[in-house]
Amino acid sequence: MNDTEKPQLSDLKIDGEARGRDGGGKRLMLFAAAVIVTVAVVAIVYVGRTSVATVEVATARPAPTGGAATVLNASGYVEPRRKATVSAKITGKVVEVLIDEGMIVEEGQVLARLDDSDAKRRYEAIRANRDVARAGIGELEVNLTDAERTLRRTKELRDQGVASVQDLDSANAAVDALRAKMRVARTSLDAAEAQIAVSAQDLENYTIRAPFAGIAVSKDAQPGEMVSPVSAGGGFTRTGISTIVDMESLEIEVDVNESHIAKVHVGQPADAVLDAYPNWRIPATVRTVIPTADRQKATVKVRLTFDQLDPKILPDMGVKVAFQEIVADDTTSAPPQSLVPKSALYEHNGQSVVFVVADETIDRRAVTVGRINGTEVEIMAGVVAGETVVVGGPEDLANGGTVTSSLASRKSTASWANIRISSGCSPGWTWMSFTCSRAERQSSPKPRS
Repeated sequence: MNDTEKPQLSDLKIDGEARGRDGGGKRLMLFAAAVIVTVAVVAIVYVGRTSVATVEVATARPAPTGGAATVLNASGYVEPRRKATVSAKITGKVVEVLIDEGMIVEEGQVLARLDDSDAKRRYEAIRANRDVARAGIGELEVNLTDAERTLRRTKELRDQGVASVQDLDSANAAVDALRAKMRVARTSLDAAEAQIAVSAQDLENYTIRAPFAGIAVSKDAQPGEMVSPVSAGGGFTRTGISTIVDMESLEIEVDVNESHIAKVHVGQPADAVLDAYPNWRIPATVRTVIPTADRQKATVKVRLTFDQLDPKILPDMGVKVAFQEIVADDTTSAPPQSLVPKSALYEHNGQSVVFVVADETIDRRAVTVGRINGTEVEIMAGVVAGETVVVGGPEDLANGGTVTSSLASRKSTASWANIRISSGCSPGWTWMSFTCSRAERQSSPKPRS
């Protein structure tokens, strides 16, 4: 009857022994939570006080003298004025290739030879015909000499009344006939000599020579392949043996927007910077402005010559050109102290500033800005040549940040706008880090656009 009794309030009590067993574990959990919270607070405070940012730096370079200002920038490539893909004048099989990439060749130097066995046989046959024609002339000369003696004797006998008129006429006819044969034989000999010259030229065509002095930049055929001056035979016939470049004729070819072509003229000085050597400025001069525009790109081609060539300048290298214009010197103003990239300029409270890395410290300096020369700007005061400036990084840069010692040693080798060494970064650059406090970051300047 009491199987379904209702639970009583007195049954809802906690056993004292169970309470004792669970209390220690809860205290341990509360202690661990307190430790985690403390560590998190310390980490937040540390990160708030100190943080590391990454910046790009460059070395301010001396400002050029002479009153030259950049009026236009353009990009293009190094192009040779003389470049030839050398091929044979005839179709034939290559039996010998005597050049390789990078080899210096002289004008007339043999580059390759084709199979000339058939041409040699034709030449020998024509020369044999020439020798036969020459021997026939010798025989005719002997016969003509004998005929002329016979004619003289016949005339003497005719004067004595011994020989008849018919004998005299026969002797004259024999001499005239031999003289005519001599003329034909000499003409035939001349024709044979001409045929020999043609055959010799045909034989020479099997030898490929350099048309001018230069460097072989490609080797396009191998022994056993067929070459032809025209494209034939699909992929089994080559049209060239090698490409020769006259390294003395290297020049720059750039495309200038037609809206700015009025700023360019023949004889204008320029600075060229190769993409492969961004720290090397090469003086150049405008040689010609091609008198036609590209309607697709709305550009005009301009060609410049290097003032001095260098073996490091190679065909098809990318190049950036800054066209210069001579401006009148202002003797009343001081010359600029340095040139820095435009990306090094920041604005703070309405004033131009530059961040300088000096003694492992970020130093914010107010600067006086001069003319803008392409991607560079003149600094009239505030930064001198040789100092390292920040050209890229976070917008919240701060004064007094310290450069990490492991990378600060590299700033002495920093080059113009090209410092970066870090995994995953492009070659030729160096990453440098600095630390700054949160309080300083709140008043950090912003980079100028």
